[in-house]
Amino acid sequence: MRTFDTFDQAYQAMLATVVHEPDFHNAPRGYASREKLGMNFMIRQPIQRGVYSSVRKSNIVFNFAEALWYLSGRNDLAMMQYYNKRMPDYSMDGTTLTGTAYGEKLFHFGQAGVNQWENVVATLRQDPDSKRAVLQIFAAPELGIADNCDVSCTLGLQFLIREGQLHLVAYMRANDVFRGMVSDIFSFTMIQEMMAHELGLPVGSYFHQVGTLHLYEPDATWATHVLADKSITAPTFPAMPSGNNWPMLKQVMQLEARLREDRGQMDWAAILATGLPPYWQQVVALLSLYQMIAYQRPIDQALLSHLWPIYRNMFAQKWPQQIIAGEQCE
Repeated sequence: MRTFDTFDQAYQAMLATVVHEPDFHNAPRGYASREKLGMNFMIRQPIQRGVYSSVRKSNIVFNFAEALWYLSGRNDLAMMQYYNKRMPDYSMDGTTLTGTAYGEKLFHFGQAGVNQWENVVATLRQDPDSKRAVLQIFAAPELGIADNCDVSCTLGLQFLIREGQLHLVAYMRANDVFRGMVSDIFSFTMIQEMMAHELGLPVGSYFHQVGTLHLYEPDATWATHVLADKSITAPTFPAMPSGNNWPMLKQVMQLEARLREDRGQMDWAAILATGLPPYWQQVVALLSLYQMIAYQRPIDQALLSHLWPIYRNMFAQKWPQQIIAGEQCE
C-alpha cells in the first residue's frame, strides 16, 4: 500500500497513476473514462486534507458545506444546490438526494431510522479493540431503482482504535480521481476527526480503498495541467478544537441556513459575537463570503482579511474575479 503524509501528496500521485497508467479505457453509462482497479493508499496525517494546486482550484466552501451536510444527517437538495448548481442532476424527485446523502444514512439508516453514529460510538466505548464499528452507506435496494441517477459511491466507513488512535478505513465501489476524491476525502477525514474528538482520542491514519478509481475523459487535459503545476505549496490545514464539537456544529448550521437563505449578513464583528472557537469562526466566515458570491454582492474585504491565510488563498484562487471586483469597490 502506498503511504503519504498528506492528501495533497496522495492526490497528485493517484491522479498521475490514472492519467498515465490506466488499466482500462471504458465508457460505463456512455461516459468515456480511464480506470485503475483495486486501488488503495494511506494518509498518515488525515487532518491535512487540502488540495492546493492553483490549477485545480479546490472549492473550500463546497468541501466544508458537504461535510457539514453529512454531519447534520440531511438529505435535502436545497442546501447542496446552493453550493453546487449541478446537484439537481443527481436528484430523482427535485427535492432530495438519495445515494449522495451519506448523512441521512449515518444518522437515520433505512426504514427503521437507525442512528449508526451512536451505535459506533457505543461499540468503541464498550470494546476499543472492536472490528465492528462500521457506518454502512451503500444499500442493496439502490440497484433496484429504475434509472437511478444517484447510487452511493461509498460502501462504508470503518473506525478502528489501535494503539490509542482512531483510524478510519473508507471503502468505495467507485471514485472519480479528479473531482469526487477531493470532496470525499475532505468529508471522510472531517468525519474521522469529529468521531475521534467525541471519543477523546487522537486522529490516527486514514485508509482509502477503491474498487474502480477513474478519470472521465473530458477532465483528462485539465488533469495533465494540474500534474504539470510545479508551484504548489502545502500550508498546514487547521485542526478542529479538542472535545465535543457537536454544539458548535449545530450553531454553525443555524448560521449557515440564515446566510444561505439570505435572512441576514455577517461581518467579522458579528462572527466574533457568536462566541464560537476560532476554527468554527473561520468556517462561518467562509460561508458568509460565499453568500456575497451567491447573491452577487461586493466582497467584504475586511472579512476576507480575517480569514486564515490557507483559506484566504483557496478562496481567492476559486473566485479571483469577484475578489478583484470587491477590491475596486473599496
